[in-house]
Amino acid sequence: MENNIYLSVIVPVFNEEGAIALLHKEILAVCEKIGQPFEIIFINDGSSDKTVAVLKKLTPIKIVNLRRNFGQTAAMDAGIKTAQGRYLATLDGDGQNDPADIPRLIEKLEKEDIDIVSGWRKNRKDTFFKKLSSRCAAVVRKFLIDDGIHDSGCSLKIYKKECFEKVSLYGEMHRFIPAILKIKGFKIGELEVNHRPRKTGKTKYSWKRGIKGLLDMFVVWFWQKYANRPLHLFGGAGLFLMAVSFIAGFSAVYGKIFLGRDLSNTSWTDLSMIGFFMGIMLFAFGLLANMLSRIYFGATKDDSYDIKEVIENK
Repeated sequence: MENNIYLSVIVPVFNEEGAIALLHKEILAVCEKIGQPFEIIFINDGSSDKTVAVLKKLTPIKIVNLRRNFGQTAAMDAGIKTAQGRYLATLDGDGQNDPADIPRLIEKLEKEDIDIVSGWRKNRKDTFFKKLSSRCAAVVRKFLIDDGIHDSGCSLKIYKKECFEKVSLYGEMHRFIPAILKIKGFKIGELEVNHRPRKTGKTKYSWKRGIKGLLDMFVVWFWQKYANRPLHLFGGAGLFLMAVSFIAGFSAVYGKIFLGRDLSNTSWTDLSMIGFFMGIMLFAFGLLANMLSRIYFGATKDDSYDIKEVIENK
């Protein structure tokens, strides 16, 4: 049977028993106002409170229960893979994202013929610590991956379903979905959205999640630059170290023969040997990484490119 669902709303939740009933009511009102077939998907990420009990009382709803707490990225990936809509809307389960912004995001996506529209919480209603950490992360993100948007951490986004045909999320990657999709060639837009203060529960953000997000940012940077050519990074670094070691070795030999230096009091010989062997190791690692990259792209559905369409005129 042909699927005719227009919109899938995806909401990962973890211990949000006080927020989800009102949030579901708001989402339902928005979906009914749009007037197209829809589905509302809540992903319970191993909640230990009454979240599941509350969810089971709501209708219409599709509940995806994870066996334990795997994290927001895993929950979002599970929701995306469950969704059947033409468009996918994602938002947090704490009620801070306003579902009333969803139609505006869809309108921008369709009007400008783009693939993703990301919400921008220009006037955030968060604590000083969260704002500060987000600002710092934004500076690093712009330097490393520059996805072209102000607020990558905002969960309120609209995607075309096709964006995720060859993408799986892991770690803390939900913050970098626009960057990941931009690498694939999808078009990204941004729109200011309403951000509301948290009324129930407590934030799940911590410094540990910040560190994990920073590390995943480097993963995205590497994937963007060198996923299909890791030898260029590691091999280049290896050749540079070997060149430095040859220069150090030549300097040591020249100083010993022509200047009569006592090499026992210098580090030139150590620098030469260490640099040479480290260079060989990095170059060899680059070769191995290059082979692993070829195996990955050959054995999975992922490609180093993405085809938007094929046009054939006869």
